[in-house]
Amino acid sequence: MISRREFLQATAAASALTIAGGLGRIGRVAAQQRLTQGDILKFDPLGTVTLLHITDTHAQLVPLHFREPSVNLGVGEVKGKPPHLTDEEFRKYFHIATGSPDAFALTADDFTSLARNYGKMGGFDRIATLVKAIRAERGADKVLLLDGGDALQGSWSSLKSNGQDMIDALAGLKVDAMTGHWEFTYGADRVKEIAEKAPFAFLAQNVRDIEWQEPVFEARKMFERGGVKIAVIGQALPRTAVANPRWMFPNWEFGIREEDMQKQVDDARAEGAAIVVLLSHNGFDVDRKLAGRVKGLDVILTGHTHDAMPGVIKVGDTVLVASGSHGKFVSRLDIKVDGGKVADIRFKLMPVFADAIAPDPEMAKLVEKLREPYAKDLARVVGKTDSLLYRRGNFNGTFDDLICDAMLKQRDTEIALSPGFRWGGTLLPEEGITWEAITNATAITYPNCYRTEMTGEQLKNVLEDIADNIFHPDPYYQGGGDMVRTGGMGYAIDISKEMGSRISNMTHLATGKPIEASKKYTVSGWASVNQGTEGPPIWEVLEKHVASAGPVKIKPNSAVKVSGA
Repeated sequence: MISRREFLQATAAASALTIAGGLGRIGRVAAQQRLTQGDILKFDPLGTVTLLHITDTHAQLVPLHFREPSVNLGVGEVKGKPPHLTDEEFRKYFHIATGSPDAFALTADDFTSLARNYGKMGGFDRIATLVKAIRAERGADKVLLLDGGDALQGSWSSLKSNGQDMIDALAGLKVDAMTGHWEFTYGADRVKEIAEKAPFAFLAQNVRDIEWQEPVFEARKMFERGGVKIAVIGQALPRTAVANPRWMFPNWEFGIREEDMQKQVDDARAEGAAIVVLLSHNGFDVDRKLAGRVKGLDVILTGHTHDAMPGVIKVGDTVLVASGSHGKFVSRLDIKVDGGKVADIRFKLMPVFADAIAPDPEMAKLVEKLREPYAKDLARVVGKTDSLLYRRGNFNGTFDDLICDAMLKQRDTEIALSPGFRWGGTLLPEEGITWEAITNATAITYPNCYRTEMTGEQLKNVLEDIADNIFHPDPYYQGGGDMVRTGGMGYAIDISKEMGSRISNMTHLATGKPIEASKKYTVSGWASVNQGTEGPPIWEVLEKHVASAGPVKIKPNSAVKVSGA
């Protein structure tokens, strides 16, 4: 169990941009005047080594809005513990003032108003500015920049370039190493090509060839920074072959592989590593458990679950860092080494406020070049939204509701199922819905929108299976995603119950009648992991709906009743 006392650093100090007394509903110009690049970069350096971490950027090269979840439920031992806190509870825990820049960056309350005050976040040209400034301050020979994966998927330009736009952008940042998850959905041949040709290391100690059980990728790499040897071990998402189509990499298997991880740590120490870092895409709760079972890890840079926390958590002697997603944050850790081991760590989660940070000219030019072949399409306005459209959260978001509405209408079905993906930008009310916004929420290599029949019993089994993947009390059995989004159907879920008993009161919304176990219903969905799935790509379905529906207005969704939280 992790107690509040086990935070290494006061989160109030890590939350460097909080404004005394709160911001309130001030104008955007005033907000910008209070935010400076210097504030974001301000840091009291420590030791001779600096680690920089980004993760889950999901191919977002330019600034965007991305709303953090209002629902993030923990189960078992992590119930009510970070990162499973949202909004007021999150702000109270981390001492964040309501209405402050940190409140906007890290919570969901009053998002529309604060977004209009503070503007967009992220953008590789802004990230490059921060990275270059820290390298200039510390000396490039003291800085290690690591990417936690899910970098090559999540945009139209990345999909169309087979991830090459992001490879070039990461190379422009001079990333030293990365690991993967969605990267594998470009197929085995492409991932091997990236690992062999990219100007940075692709590390994944937990991927094996099925026939010979040989490692597929380099497991770890030794770097020297600030006169110190640093071993970086890569960990791809352990459940990639479950969460994504196995047929795209049929000869590989994944897994957590604790024993192999321990051997990597021990071998790194034997080779003289003073600092051992796990560059992980396990998800926060998996990494929290792993940290208590694998000895000798100094730092786990965690990813996959998109958590952003302005403080670190310590499990034994291991520090866990969560750096958010979509380019909204860069984590900085300064490390002091004494006697060949870590003596002290200082941390800051740096919010990438696009209006406060000067774009790096070199990266800005590269981003423009990478997007140029698609720029006209990306800017094309398909429709308009009168509602805040967001996705992130354990259950339906309004952007998910829009996708479900599109499938119900365009595929003429009674029920729609949309995967619980966490990636994709947020649109403010009165914004145009561009092709870029549509594809930011749908751009995958297996996009076909199917139409089929399912019995009520089959629908319940689907919901039960996914619920267990999210709310199993043992993190090692969790996939780290969110609940499948449903259209045309409501249900109740008790997250405290066991597999097979969580879902009840399934209702067909159009008729108000219970979903019958033996009755067949027409169902549409997308992102099936089955090879050969037929149907139009989901972005086509969504585009047609948005273009024909008029201004989008999403009603509050109360179709899912949650208990046991």
